[in-house]
Amino acid sequence: MQLTDVKGRKYTTMLTHDGYFQSGRGRLRHSAIIGQPEGSVLDTNDGHRLLALRPLISDYVLSMPRGATPIYPKDAAQIISVADVFPGAKVVEAGVGSGALTLSLLEATGPDGHVHSVERREEFATIAVGNVESWYGDTIPPWTVELGDLNDVLRDMEAQSVDHVLLDMLAPWENLDEAVRVLRPGGVILAYVATTTQMSRFVEDLRKTFSFTEAEATETLVRTWHLEGLAVRPDHRMVAHTGFLITARRLAPGSEPLLEKRRPAKLAYSDTMPWEDESPPPMTEPEMSPKKLRRVLRDINQRRLMEQTGSSHIPEEDENADQLPDVATADPDSDNEETNERR
Repeated sequence: MQLTDVKGRKYTTMLTHDGYFQSGRGRLRHSAIIGQPEGSVLDTNDGHRLLALRPLISDYVLSMPRGATPIYPKDAAQIISVADVFPGAKVVEAGVGSGALTLSLLEATGPDGHVHSVERREEFATIAVGNVESWYGDTIPPWTVELGDLNDVLRDMEAQSVDHVLLDMLAPWENLDEAVRVLRPGGVILAYVATTTQMSRFVEDLRKTFSFTEAEATETLVRTWHLEGLAVRPDHRMVAHTGFLITARRLAPGSEPLLEKRRPAKLAYSDTMPWEDESPPPMTEPEMSPKKLRRVLRDINQRRLMEQTGSSHIPEEDENADQLPDVATADPDSDNEETNERR
């Protein structure tokens, strides 16, 4: 449940039968919220008023436990739009992180599509599974989570069987050859990167495949506005740069890309591009501290227990609180089609 006070501050809390909400605006028992229609305005013990609503995906993403930095709602919405993720689409997502983009992809593809998420790090996959299960409950659209290297996963897929390949990873150019094979003609490849160097290298390596249309790169900035009578002005703070989106479409086999007949800018291409250095510094993903990992896993497990029991009285020292549960992946040889589809 999301509670909003008169100053617009939002608080996301898990409702339990015996719990209560407490802030500088006073206290409110969860039992007073449970059973009320959405949009109800409730009074705390101090007389302050709170608006109660179910959180939107954009609210949930910003409040859920996470290890990796999530893809923000502004970028997730843009990815769904520019990649044209449609109901029934077959999507491969590499770099699941905390599951922020996965939630939007599952919403877009619906029950007739399928999202295949690939993650190298077990702790991130576990956090993402916990967040998605908490949001969808027992009605998760068709979804597969697989641990491992993206190239290995793509090699096991049929050629031209995927509508979208979405790459949220450190070196997306390393997976272009396999992405070319699995994407259908007209399918979309999209990379989400943080730096201009990553963007430049990905685009140049994309061109060398001779299998995609010319890439397009965008950056999404969101600026909110203050609205009060005639005092209408931009807010002093805004959500600015978070990442770049690079998109291109798969050409039909045997077709060659259209080449622009314009001269490149001077010094656009040096004798040796930075990434062509014989000994470039290795690109490594930042490690999550053990303390933060334990805290996030504890939050995920406690939330799961609260959802199952409806009670806020969860033992603080749970022997499994810091353990990584098994990540569910669909077994292609399994006879349980319903379970596989949910996963």
